Amino acid sequence: MWLGAAKVIVNLLALLSTLVLARFLTPADFGLVAIGTTLLTIIGAVTDLSLASALVQRTTVEDAHFHTAWTLNIVRSVLVSMVFCAISPVVVYFYGDERLFGVLLWLSFSIFLTGFNNPKMVVLTRRLEFWQDFVQSVGQKLVGFVVGVGVAFLYQSYWALIAGALASQLSGVIVSYVVCPYRPRFALSKAAELWGFSVWLSLGQLVNILNWKFDHLLVGARLGQEALGHYSVGDNIAGMPTRELVAPIERTLFPGFARIGGDVSRLQKAYVSAQTMVCFFALPAGVGFAIIAQPLVLMAMGERWLPIVKVIEFVSVTVALQTVSSAAQPLAMAGGQTKMLFKRDLTSFCLRIPMIIVGLHLGGLFGLLVARAVSTIVSIGMNMYVVKTMIDLGFVKQLRQNFRSIVGVLAMAAVLILVKGALNQGATSISPAMSVLLLVPLGGLVYFGVSLVLWVFSGKPDATELVVLNAGRTVLRRVFRSSL
Repeated sequence: MWLGAAKVIVNLLALLSTLVLARFLTPADFGLVAIGTTLLTIIGAVTDLSLASALVQRTTVEDAHFHTAWTLNIVRSVLVSMVFCAISPVVVYFYGDERLFGVLLWLSFSIFLTGFNNPKMVVLTRRLEFWQDFVQSVGQKLVGFVVGVGVAFLYQSYWALIAGALASQLSGVIVSYVVCPYRPRFALSKAAELWGFSVWLSLGQLVNILNWKFDHLLVGARLGQEALGHYSVGDNIAGMPTRELVAPIERTLFPGFARIGGDVSRLQKAYVSAQTMVCFFALPAGVGFAIIAQPLVLMAMGERWLPIVKVIEFVSVTVALQTVSSAAQPLAMAGGQTKMLFKRDLTSFCLRIPMIIVGLHLGGLFGLLVARAVSTIVSIGMNMYVVKTMIDLGFVKQLRQNFRSIVGVLAMAAVLILVKGALNQGATSISPAMSVLLLVPLGGLVYFGVSLVLWVFSGKPDATELVVLNAGRTVLRRVFRSSL
């Protein structure tokens, strides 16, 4: 509940920030900063030590482990900042824009700040306590929102994006020590123990980031900063509904699966329960968001941002489809199978990057989006293979668990597409805002209605639908009692 509430608030702030900044800034402004943030993300992944995951996975953790993690993170952040500053002249020359020098310089300070984050926050994750995480994530996002929007309002410059990011990072570091007191010391005594778990996870993270961010660099180099601005903003907005519904659940799965340990039968049951819940909520959110993308963009951002509609439609659906197997990551991490994850990520990288390059070369931005969709189908199959290998749950069984959600989404999509087309015909055409207000509740009613009917015909199994119904009954009882 804490993680869910945090994600809802954080993403509402993120979406609101994007919509407000889009009114003050141009797509080229977003594209300029996207070049720097993409490079920062890639370089950060190259040196990511995944120490937090190592601390969660360990059975016993001493103060020396936290001191070592804090020390290693600071050393890493200093080195990455120096490298980032050193490559800035090369980046400026490659993209032919001197403004990138200042952008990269200040973004390097952002990665420097991350090294000072409180490593003891993982103690709360191990205990499945998340209210402190709520305070940190919401607090830093709120600060970043206020600073970013304030600078945009005053100066209408791309510096608003950088100022918001820096303010958010700094406030997050401060809050981490407020909600979880910790006095760090320089130490390296447990470096070997932590690195033994995290090495494969770090390599996998590197490959993953290259896999999912390399296309941004290609778009910027081949199609220009304005096209990159459209692509990066659309990509970011498209994943919000799905990622934010999935992330709170998946944050609890890693420590939850780790507690179960090597009990395969319990892991199978826990995985199926978690995966069906993720898919039940995230799949309709992603597909529905893709369908309302055009009226939503027109309503919130204006006609100059219409090119991002196609990006949102493709990416939102592909991100939603990934939820069919997304719990494979925390399952493998809980079992210490980080080497298996690295092999999966490396295979995905070797397949996806050539697809992206060919798609961009043959079809421009549209070809790139098609290539992303194809690569997503491949990654789903690899995730399902990881699950089968770890807990002996076959491909058919994994898909069968999500049958009701898939049918419900197909029914919802068919109804919404038909209604959307009818609403936009000739004299009966309505405003984008009214279209969104009509389509969203209609999609929810169709999806939940079809899913519940299928659940009843399936014999009312102990599944996500039962959880939703029980939660609904509880809410209604409380509302009824309070009204009396």
